[in-house]
Amino acid sequence: MATRSQRKQLAVAAILALMAALLAACGGSSSAKPTLNWYINPDTGGQDAVAKKCSTDQYTIATQVLPTDATQQRIQLARRLAASDSSIDLMSIDPPYTAEFANAGYLAPIADRFAAKLKSQSFKSAIAAATWKGKLVVAPFWSNTQVLWYRKSFVDKAGIDMSKPVTWDQLIKVASQNGGTVAVQANRYEGYVVWINALVSGAGGSLVQDAAKGVDAKITINSPAGEDAAKVIEELAGSSAKPADLSVSTEGTASTTFGSSKGAFMVNWTFIWHNYDETDPAVAKDIGYAMYPETVAGEQARPPYGGIGIGVSSFSNHIDLATKAMECITSPDNQGINAELTGNMPASAAGYDYPPLKKLYPPDLLALFQKSLQVAAPRSVTPYWGDISSAILSTWHSPTSVNDQTPQESATFIEQVLKGDALL
Repeated sequence: MATRSQRKQLAVAAILALMAALLAACGGSSSAKPTLNWYINPDTGGQDAVAKKCSTDQYTIATQVLPTDATQQRIQLARRLAASDSSIDLMSIDPPYTAEFANAGYLAPIADRFAAKLKSQSFKSAIAAATWKGKLVVAPFWSNTQVLWYRKSFVDKAGIDMSKPVTWDQLIKVASQNGGTVAVQANRYEGYVVWINALVSGAGGSLVQDAAKGVDAKITINSPAGEDAAKVIEELAGSSAKPADLSVSTEGTASTTFGSSKGAFMVNWTFIWHNYDETDPAVAKDIGYAMYPETVAGEQARPPYGGIGIGVSSFSNHIDLATKAMECITSPDNQGINAELTGNMPASAAGYDYPPLKKLYPPDLLALFQKSLQVAAPRSVTPYWGDISSAILSTWHSPTSVNDQTPQESATFIEQVLKGDALL
């Protein structure tokens, strides 16, 4: 049996042990390194690599993968943000939805110092797509553009000079006369609106003006530029250069058409350069590239703009740390790392200086990508883009139905949808 002195010593030891445990627990909660959750679009490992590189002694960045479809990405993020979900710290946001998230108050402000740095380093089109009501609301991370890809063997046979600007009309006629196809994206999805926007912009027009006025924005798709765009789609849809799957064509199916025996021309994103390296090396060696086709001869083509901007959630419990992480993620070197692993090109000219990119792409192709980004046409920056895009798809799809009345019909329908006089 323990003596009175021994019992006292045991009691003291127990109290000390309990205090030590409590102190350890308290210390653990206050000093634990937070994890920043970065919701990303699916890719081939670029954002994971950047997350690992940008994790520090202060925080760890963990990635959460969103659905492949951009519309579904928007829905998943919007649902969480509408519920003030604090588990989102960083987001990879598709440009069409930037204004919607900013207008709803879902994005933490970007400090003037960092905004100035981003404006200095980023392409003009990237800044335009990241700005809402005069403020930069997301940090441009990667910027994509489309170029005209062609089969060198086909243009040699057809005798068309690809060193000079070409028009859609030329491509469709040459492909039709020589048994080739012109591959595009015309499924009932966002990619089709991307093409329509590029065609309208290439004719000097726009889909929307005064987007900041919301539902009172001016719908401008019913214009000579809209008619020029409709003419291109109608011409392709009625020609023998039309791919068999035109009305359901996507980036992936277009690449399949281009790689087939009838492949001639295709507009598509930058990933195409390495798309056939392993699956069809003969096609890979046969790829040529040029500036996006002109809608109107002699007028500057306006290639599509795509990409990702990084936003910090205003509901995050770690806004300061997430902002530091955003600065790291969007640095030119990390834009380069992402481009090396995914083919999604940097949002800044400095990002193109990342040495591995110069081994992966020919110098003139890197120059073409950057030139395209300088003149690219972002889609209208408006919080109502989802409604506008869906209304366009309702009136311009299928491409075989497009005619000279389509711009007027779509303008009327868009205005009705925005005013609440029609349902999508």
